[in-house]
Amino acid sequence: MVNLDTLGLGKTQIWLSHSDKKLALWLTSVAKQLSIPLGAVDVERVGTTDSEPFREKKIPAITVHSLTQSTLRILHSPEDKIENMRLDDYYQTYRLLVAYLAAIDQGLN
Repeated sequence: MVNLDTLGLGKTQIWLSHSDKKLALWLTSVAKQLSIPLGAVDVERVGTTDSEPFREKKIPAITVHSLTQSTLRILHSPEDKIENMRLDDYYQTYRLLVAYLAAIDQGLN
């Protein structure tokens, strides 16, 4: 399960502590191949995410987001508007995820 949550506020991040290690390594590899920066920011204090029911059922899941300590304050606040999106970062995440999903698709065959 690939969960996309709060994209476009910055560079692409993985919620590593809530993501399957194999899926995270695969995403890291694709990011390196494309020279797209990828970080890991765990956001336990924010709440939960849509991948949790899958993890509870032992279904491999990864959560991709763009939150950092500096952008966390935007989430669910009056500043949570499209004007605060960083479209270049959003596009880089899009490029990465398209390649990642294609790699997963190829790898499953």
